[in-house]
Amino acid sequence: MLSIGAVERDTGLSKDVLRMWERRYRYPTPLRDEHGERVYPPEQVTKLRAIKRLMDRGFRPGKIIGLPIDELSALGTSHASSEQRDAGIVEVIELIRAHRLPDFRQRLQQMLMRQGLQRFVMDTVAPLTVAVGEAWVRGEFAVFEEHLYTEQVQGVLRNAIASAQGQGRSPRVLLTSFPTEQHNLGLLMVEALLVVEGVICIPLGTETPAVEIVRAADAHRANAVALSFSAAFPDRQASSGLRELRALLPRGIEIWAGGSCVRRLRRGIDGVQVVKSLDQVSQLVGAWRSSHGMP
Repeated sequence: MLSIGAVERDTGLSKDVLRMWERRYRYPTPLRDEHGERVYPPEQVTKLRAIKRLMDRGFRPGKIIGLPIDELSALGTSHASSEQRDAGIVEVIELIRAHRLPDFRQRLQQMLMRQGLQRFVMDTVAPLTVAVGEAWVRGEFAVFEEHLYTEQVQGVLRNAIASAQGQGRSPRVLLTSFPTEQHNLGLLMVEALLVVEGVICIPLGTETPAVEIVRAADAHRANAVALSFSAAFPDRQASSGLRELRALLPRGIEIWAGGSCVRRLRRGIDGVQVVKSLDQVSQLVGAWRSSHGMP
């Protein structure tokens, strides 16, 4: 049996999401320990992992949460991305699975040097992250292996960003996420693409309250705030949080919101630009500079 905190760490689904699903979908169905606290059987945790990974690829929780684990696994296999079959991606995945960390880091560095930072993010890190998630859904990756992958890639990106950063010019973009959104890899990928465009980046890390985002934007004279939302982040919470932030920020500061969660939102939010793919990052920078008379 796992506590709700352990399940949160294991699956990437926040405690709020787990409780909300319990009320709304009648799943998961935790038991109670001697202190009345929620505890979850291993089979429910396994299913929650599969659901989370399918959500990362665009599935809505209400459509899949009632499916048995074998059907969820079948979805993970049938919707496997074409990138996963790329020889380079398969090679890197095998290095992770074999726990060959020095070789894995060296291979990433070689791909970065060959592709350059922009193509490395879009052609390697993005499809590789999807492929790792696919492998996890199918039970081919342990949780610790996925965590190890994420840490290694984040380290490579941070070093590449530090090496590529120059003096920079406008727009000044503040990058963060809302409270309970702990995933940082998406933010680092966007920061890397912004650095390539010569943008001044102000990374705050994850889980920043709206009021603090506003204070930081004012202190650093930000022109835009970029926010990342993983698939596990609740739709309503994302929508309400973005509306709150839009009301608090001056209208001259743009809001760019990306990630699986915001792509699921059925209605747009006035004053918020939804980033549906990494290709849009360059377009957003170009549009801002054009509107402000910058080449």
